[in-house]
Amino acid sequence: METLFEDDGADDAAPERSAGAPMAGGSAVVHPLAVRMRPGRLDEFVGQSHLLGDGSGLRTAIEQGRPHSMVLYGPPGTGKTTLARLVASNSDAAFEELSAVQAGRAEVRAVIERAAHRRTLGTATVLFLDEIHRFNKAQQDALLPAVEDGLVTLIGATTENPAFEVNGALLSRLRVYALQELSTEEVASVLCRAVADAQVEVDENAIEFLAARSAGDARTALNALELALQTAHELGERRVDIERAQDALQRRAVLYDKKGDRHYDYISAWIKATRGSDPDASLYYLAVMLEGGEDPRFIVRRMVILASEDVGNADPNALTVAVAAAQAVEHVGLPEATFALAQAAVYLALAPKSNAAGRSLSAARAHVREHGAAPVPAWLRPGARPGQEVGGYDYPHDHPGQLSPQELLPESVVGERFYRPGEAEARLAERLEEVRRIRGR
Repeated sequence: METLFEDDGADDAAPERSAGAPMAGGSAVVHPLAVRMRPGRLDEFVGQSHLLGDGSGLRTAIEQGRPHSMVLYGPPGTGKTTLARLVASNSDAAFEELSAVQAGRAEVRAVIERAAHRRTLGTATVLFLDEIHRFNKAQQDALLPAVEDGLVTLIGATTENPAFEVNGALLSRLRVYALQELSTEEVASVLCRAVADAQVEVDENAIEFLAARSAGDARTALNALELALQTAHELGERRVDIERAQDALQRRAVLYDKKGDRHYDYISAWIKATRGSDPDASLYYLAVMLEGGEDPRFIVRRMVILASEDVGNADPNALTVAVAAAQAVEHVGLPEATFALAQAAVYLALAPKSNAAGRSLSAARAHVREHGAAPVPAWLRPGARPGQEVGGYDYPHDHPGQLSPQELLPESVVGERFYRPGEAEARLAERLEEVRRIRGR
């Protein structure tokens, strides 16, 4: 089978899986541990059981060597590249690999030309396009005819939602497989396999630490393990303990993309945690966003929205606090404005909650959509109009308590009740009952 795997020599197609061997001299290429540990068979693949269970469509396609065009969508280090290589190695197709970060239309055309030549020889072509979301519309369009004609089997990999990042015409010809973050146990199993032949002993708690702190990313865990092993070897140490593992991993870079799915995942989590009155969770998700470089204006806009949507009149001061935080972000900026953001997050989380205001407006709008807008009563209009009755407006300030018994709803809407105070709005509920009683409602 023609394959680009063999460009660096036959030995690179199945590199030796040894985690503890030191870097050798000479001209031999020593691949990173994450590459050396890449599974060569499907039964060695760890994770994604929801896609690769017995009898599943993807597993059957791989086992039977029937590749089809697809998008592998998921976080880093979950096996997207490995799956693409397994698809190719289990078929009789040539394998081409491009990265959308570096490749352009010229590289795509060259792949298509080679695929056309192979077709005349009876050989199919699988094209693996990493970071497919980085291809613009014109570049993706260049792939469309080849995919449509079956000239190439396209396997795209992306960390971003393909529904937003891949052209609809191309996406309609691809099967989307969503990969999930690996569990801590799955990452640990990958690490255990990597250290099986290591020349340096690795403590179990070091494995557990790396697996837990890798956030489901096997590549991150393997890279940290490799550094820990190399450091221990160079220092003449005979074991890697948790301190050595912590030193290798250091402070993990926050996995956060201000323009990707995680941007929305974390703000959604912040909203739900704050709505759920958990200040610790609220502060945690706020910290993730700030550490990830999120625009504080994006965060504080959601605070202002939540102050009205979820706190509302259960604590009207919440809106004041949120708006003040927004002003602090604009006038003070980071890093000092983080204090205002933290203050607002804690206040909003602990404030009593009521969605009665928004719910009541939704009820009123639903009534209008169903029944239309009823004419305004004559006594509420600003002045006389030709052919219209002029009614006498009963000025509330002429009555005790500034309450007039005059009807203020259109005739067809009289009796409707849109505002129903929430449990946290006891004071407003009492006032509403008093007003309706005095006005005879």
